[in-house]
Amino acid sequence: MRRRAVEANGLTFSVLEAGEGPLVLLLHGFPELAISWRAQIEALAEAGYRAVAPDMRGYGLSAAPEDRDAYSILNLVGDVVGLANACGAETCTVVGHDWGAAVAWHCALLRPDLFTKVAGLSVPFQPRRAAGPPTKIMAALSKRAGLGDLYIQRFQAPDAHAPFDADPEAALRKCFYGYDGATPPEARSTGFVPEGLALLDTIPDEAPRPPWMSADHLAEYADAFGRTGFRPAFDWYRNIDRNWALTSAFQDKRIEVPALFLAGEADPVRLYAQGAEAELDQWVPNLRGKVIVPGAGHWLQQERPDEVNAALLDFLKRA
Repeated sequence: MRRRAVEANGLTFSVLEAGEGPLVLLLHGFPELAISWRAQIEALAEAGYRAVAPDMRGYGLSAAPEDRDAYSILNLVGDVVGLANACGAETCTVVGHDWGAAVAWHCALLRPDLFTKVAGLSVPFQPRRAAGPPTKIMAALSKRAGLGDLYIQRFQAPDAHAPFDADPEAALRKCFYGYDGATPPEARSTGFVPEGLALLDTIPDEAPRPPWMSADHLAEYADAFGRTGFRPAFDWYRNIDRNWALTSAFQDKRIEVPALFLAGEADPVRLYAQGAEAELDQWVPNLRGKVIVPGAGHWLQQERPDEVNAALLDFLKRA
């Protein structure tokens, strides 16, 4: 496994890669990095694939534009197109987790000629809703749930990243603990934030590292976010309503390429994305599998690498 810099879409990306063969791009989510895919990079390389995992735009050692508008879904898909081209691939498979899943789904939606297979982890494809921008829909969901605002609504504020920047190690430890499958259900985050609190306030200060995360691994994350801060990562969230406006031409478009969805049974995301998960085969008619991993939480490829590797390799072989 090696790290190198790649020029793509006018930016410099730091990628981890290994192997030779058909290209598989692995896209991380929030608040993660390319290192979240180490187990998959190794398994894919051993199976005869070229696995490439970038630090995404605004993360880690990759470029982080200052302009908030530079983090739209079209910019992010453009980055992945550029990475595929830089790797010399005419076609490839794209795999994403969390925010990376949203990008991967849109890669397959917008460029099925290039991304001929797609796998999404934790976050199902969520089609554009004609009813209105996402934050409007989230506000209605939050009102029905009666648990406060969905954290994504709170992340829209210009200073929402400040508590994360104040102590990156604590913020990351809380996030990993709050969304982990091994965390007791009563301590696990719901994703909803009561009035007067912030997301990090809803997770105990003494939250330990998840069982799968070593102290050194957490330190890698904390060091990276200590350098970059969390502002660029939050700018992904601050573009969600703008993404809705930018993608109006793709209203009602389906993802037609072979697809796979994986989620942890205990992933809190399923509390507020269950509708999209239930409708997934309507919007992704070539869905080859929906794998729900018992007892797993949100950090699926790190919590359960063996199950994820087996599902990905089976999908690649059969699709």
